[in-house]
Amino acid sequence: MITYDDFAKLDIRVGTVTRAEPFPEARKPAFKLWVDFGDLGEKRSSAQITRHYTPEDLIGRQVLAVVNFPPRQIGKVLSEVLVLGLPDAEGEVVLIAPDQPVPRGGKLF
Repeated sequence: MITYDDFAKLDIRVGTVTRAEPFPEARKPAFKLWVDFGDLGEKRSSAQITRHYTPEDLIGRQVLAVVNFPPRQIGKVLSEVLVLGLPDAEGEVVLIAPDQPVPRGGKLF
């Protein structure tokens, strides 16, 4: 069990995907994403979400991401945020997103 203070250490924000490209150098199929978090700016990420999405589908989509992990080098991409998703019945990632548009940079609480 964790405390609320432990949970509060995670900074989970909503952002809008502004750019998405195939990431052929990744070990597993993935996309390179650029996500706009409003006042936090645009951050890059790598996401293994190729089963359910195309780069074109992702543009303009709101996503949730952890924005306070240290950057991580994934191949040639410096991933600055962790975009969040859940596994479907086959274990493929489905993105987590608000069910209505919300302002970019909004914090999950």
